[in-house]
Amino acid sequence: MSTVTTTKPSTPAAAPEQRRSAVDDGRIGLRGNLRHIGALVRRNTLQIKQDPESMFDVLFMPIIFTLLFVFVFGGAISGKGNQAEYVNYVVPGLMAMMGMNIAMAVGTGVNDDFKKGVMDRFRSMPIARSSVLLAKIVVEIGRMMVAIGILLTVGFILGLSIKTSVLDLFMAIGLSAVFGASLMWIFILLGLTMKTAQAVQGMAMLVLMPLQFGSSIFAPPSTMPGWLQSFTDYNPLSNLADAARGLINGGPVAHSVWMTLGWSVAITAITMPLAVRKFRQKT
Repeated sequence: MSTVTTTKPSTPAAAPEQRRSAVDDGRIGLRGNLRHIGALVRRNTLQIKQDPESMFDVLFMPIIFTLLFVFVFGGAISGKGNQAEYVNYVVPGLMAMMGMNIAMAVGTGVNDDFKKGVMDRFRSMPIARSSVLLAKIVVEIGRMMVAIGILLTVGFILGLSIKTSVLDLFMAIGLSAVFGASLMWIFILLGLTMKTAQAVQGMAMLVLMPLQFGSSIFAPPSTMPGWLQSFTDYNPLSNLADAARGLINGGPVAHSVWMTLGWSVAITAITMPLAVRKFRQKT
């Protein structure tokens, strides 16, 4: 009698499970990660192209804030007729503010994508989980560069002068981008944690307002009460504003630059793993 051996056919569902396991175990190489990030950056960029209104904050916020603070508060802070002097003070500070305000939009966008089911589709694909979030950050950094470009253009029209060099100006822009990228991880984590985009925006404002107005962005700390000066000294936005101001106007910058880089590394090291883990586990 002949015996027939049968082999158990592999189920089609095994392949997706294996792919998901490979993704979760971090087996996707660097080239694969970069390819995934590039594809998702293109997807997010095309989304902006289809919805140009999403660029309104980037296009108009720098203009409104610069005109508002220079002509409304400039005279009171620098003295009547000294708006040009205040332009050189406030524009480098506003570079720090641009990064924080744009970072807030990342959190609401991530939360909205989960509500629409977009993130669930990404998580079912054999791609690295971090690539979805990194692609968002890359696109938002691009939006931040557009906002800073408009901010500097308005500043030059109002009398901003570069007293150092073009290289120092680019260093100030790069420092703002590094710090802004670290802040985005905070707001991504908020977007993954809070239930609604409105809740993310409300929580973000509670963080933004004290940090922005309790800093050296708009006024010298010497004009503030002693207890507020202590808060301002440790405020990372003050360090970034002082670093950008020193790089553009001249003066000592080493302490402010290293403090800003230290804050950026610390924020990213803490919030990035938490955000990626929350992204994997979110239901």
